[in-house]
Formats: sequence, structure tokens, C-alpha cells
Amino acid sequence: MGLEEKLPSGFLLTSVEKLAGYMRKNSLWPATFGLACCAIEMMAAGAGRYDLARFGMEVFRASPRQADLMIVAGRVSNKMAPVLRQIYDQMAAPKWVIA
Repeated sequence: MGLEEKLPSGFLLTSVEKLAGYMRKNSLWPATFGLACCAIEMMAAGAGRYDLARFGMEVFRASPRQADLMIVAGRVSNKMAPVLRQIYDQMAAPKWVIA
């Protein structure tokens, strides 16, 4: 439409949907699902020495409804699989899993 040429340098023209999508893509909110001793290693990853905040994962979420990344640390048994699936289904889209 020619509006881009009239803007001075340093200005960005976008829509709210694209801006929200950009922020959602570059900021992961992990939900923790720790099983056995691997959960201790996952907690250490959020501590000062290995600091997940530098990758955009600032705060571990306690509720799956607030998270978009599930980190499954440990072995998942047949008995625990339905619980894990229920938590996954409660997460908002888009959602990812690291196991």
C-alpha cells in the first residue's frame, strides 16, 4: 500500500497476531513432570549454574494450562502414561514435549 516507504527508519509495521505469535514462539513456558532421580537434574537445570533463563524458559509453571512445553524427566511406566497424557491434553496449543 506504500505505507512502508513513508515510515521513518526504526519503525515496525505488523499486526497484533503476528506480534503475539513472535513472542509466543521465542518464549517457552515449561511445565515440569519429574519422575525418579531425573527430576533432580531438571531442577538443577533451572538453577544458577545451568540457568534455563538464557534460553527463554524463565519460570517453571505448576499448571499445565499456563505451559506450552512439557519436560518429562525420567522413565514413564504404563501406569503413569494415562496421567501424562491427561496433563498433555490440558496444555494450551501450540505445545511441545521434551522427553
